[in-house]
Amino acid sequence: MSQTLQHSGKVAPSSGTPRGITFTLAELAGRGAMFLILIVLVTIFGIIQPVFLKVENLLDILEAVSVTALLGLGITVSLAVGGFDLSVGSTAAMGVMTAAYAQVVWGWGTVPTVLLVLGVGIVIGLFNSLLIIVLRVPDLLATLGTLFLVGGLQLIPSAGNSISTGMIFADGSSANGAFATSFLALGRTRLWGLLPLPVIILAAVAVLLWILMERLRWGRALYAVGGNALAARLAGAPTARLRMAAYVLSGLLSALGGILLAARVGRGDIMTGGSLLQDSFAAALIGFAVLNLRRPNILGTVVGAILVGVLLNGLTMLNAPYYTQDFIKGAVLVGSLALTYRLGRSRR
Repeated sequence: MSQTLQHSGKVAPSSGTPRGITFTLAELAGRGAMFLILIVLVTIFGIIQPVFLKVENLLDILEAVSVTALLGLGITVSLAVGGFDLSVGSTAAMGVMTAAYAQVVWGWGTVPTVLLVLGVGIVIGLFNSLLIIVLRVPDLLATLGTLFLVGGLQLIPSAGNSISTGMIFADGSSANGAFATSFLALGRTRLWGLLPLPVIILAAVAVLLWILMERLRWGRALYAVGGNALAARLAGAPTARLRMAAYVLSGLLSALGGILLAARVGRGDIMTGGSLLQDSFAAALIGFAVLNLRRPNILGTVVGAILVGVLLNGLTMLNAPYYTQDFIKGAVLVGSLALTYRLGRSRR
């Protein structure tokens, strides 16, 4: 029968929607579901609270998520090599405290402070690499240990106190320095009076990482290590160096996030790291569902961070009790991910 149809050029009639079209529609639905959910959330918040849709508020959301997104990008790189960096929040907090100590206590300027904080991020990344690659400690355990180690270390110089101008140390000495105006500008400048500088920095970093991860051979090698490290090593990939580079990059991005956060708040706040870890992980993991890629990716992490920021900002504007916000945020995120994966699953 099939041969007859093939030679005659006729097409057998079918009832219902062709399978190929159904698959295409399902795939498109899965790829676009997260963007649709984001649009729906923005629309709902805008209808209930029209101020939400003002350009100033939308830019405030992007500015607020810029640090979370940077940390999420660091996590994304570590996930690409099959790892998991739990220390990003503590690294960012260490960056905040280091920047504050360098300027308020030591009286350093902007450039040496930025270089010092970035250097601290690189050192933490190298320390994670030492534990994971050389000592063969599992990624989760190694970075969990670093989380506690760095989180405790940042408190020692200030005896557990936040750092601000005029603070008194236990020995009676005082900190008479102040944050440099040029340093504070990194977190507070708005180009043309509207566009926050941290958003531009995030966009530049995200574009560079996207090119690195999606378009260059180095990025493909990272994903190969995460997919099958043994096969990648047999194929000639320097797996140890790639994993080390991923953790160093994660530490560097976390330190950059700490710089922007310190520049925004203008003090060394000891309570910085906790919420950053939770939201940055949420952003990175939500990214798996964006475009239905089901793998760590740069665009997905940025979209995930924006989704988390929209939820937090919208719930705050609606005066949702603080003790319900995490539950509502979790319910929306779980529902979004379930819907995305359900729509985007391949037909058998």
